[in-house]
Amino acid sequence: MENFTFYAPTYFSFGDGSERQCGALVRRFGGTKVLLHYGGGSVRRNGVLDKVVASLTDAGIPYVELGGVQPNPRSGLVYEGIGLCRREGIDFILAVGGGSTIDSAKAIAAGVPYDGDFWDYYGTGKPVDTALPVGTVLTIAAAGSEGSPDSVITHEEGMRKWGASGEALRPRFSILNPMFTCTLPAYQTACGATDIMAHVCERYFTNTADVETTDRLCEAVLKAMITETPKVMADLGNYQARANIMWAGMVAHNNLCGVGRAQDWASHDIEHELSAKYDVAHGAGLAVVMPAWMTYVLPHDVQRFAQFAVRVWGCDMDFADPERTAREGIARFRAFLSSIGMPQGFAALGAREEDIPALTAHIGLTGGRTLGGFVPLTAADVEAIYRLAL
Repeated sequence: MENFTFYAPTYFSFGDGSERQCGALVRRFGGTKVLLHYGGGSVRRNGVLDKVVASLTDAGIPYVELGGVQPNPRSGLVYEGIGLCRREGIDFILAVGGGSTIDSAKAIAAGVPYDGDFWDYYGTGKPVDTALPVGTVLTIAAAGSEGSPDSVITHEEGMRKWGASGEALRPRFSILNPMFTCTLPAYQTACGATDIMAHVCERYFTNTADVETTDRLCEAVLKAMITETPKVMADLGNYQARANIMWAGMVAHNNLCGVGRAQDWASHDIEHELSAKYDVAHGAGLAVVMPAWMTYVLPHDVQRFAQFAVRVWGCDMDFADPERTAREGIARFRAFLSSIGMPQGFAALGAREEDIPALTAHIGLTGGRTLGGFVPLTAADVEAIYRLAL
């Protein structure tokens, strides 16, 4: 295990009715005027936004609204939000929605106190050290942004979907009411579950030795998702299953499962090109990319994939041929994703084989640059993975 520091101070209020604490929590964490940031009409139609507004009003906290966040959130609305916050004297940003809304809120929070372009932080590795405080009211269990220091934004100029990170972006508080996820349709629910599992897998496949504790944490979250996701797909209003998935989404991405070990993240970067170009759901793209990536890199560490197969998917270990076990685990993962309605190839995403060279080039793996921490991938490797995903 590697040396590490881990500090994750987000305050979580979990359970039915927890949104009533929203105003008090904004005040507790220093907010006096709020940017209320959200997406489309769903939070209005299902009454979530009204509940949040009522809590802010009861606490005597003024707010300004900025809706319109899209899936795969765009830079244009971020720039609009930065300008609005500066004009209105906003000192706290409250995101009401899923990962896209929270990521957009974080980008605005980074941009308001920064003299340059907020995009300077994205795709560059430059840490966000100063930002307005952010709180969240989560409505989709998927991205884990409610507990993470990360944000992913698509810049319309060049359609670059890149990420930024910094402890200043970790939410001060997050309100997690599983009831808010019970109205999600099946496809969106399955996309979220896939994203959660992918966040764990990006940490699980590592070259760091002797990481048994975090291996077991990863495996536990994956097994919980394997158990709870079919329950929700069978009954979208199953509160207890929704609650387990919502907490799993946070645990999967606040890095509790990733400390002390090298991580990969190639699959996310490869998928970002698909969601940026075709505007597909991130989880759907990951369902296509992850098994292809696993198949391609399997020879690098057959034993780790065999461990994944045995501990997570319940495969029998073939000690004479561990690669057979490893491949069976990947096959079971793919079958699970199919069973919850996730796409199985490029065509199901609306992606085209003829676009593969352009998708690969857009990642920018030139000058010796590679992608991923488990197996460093060249442009030729990435193109091969896209072709396996057909």
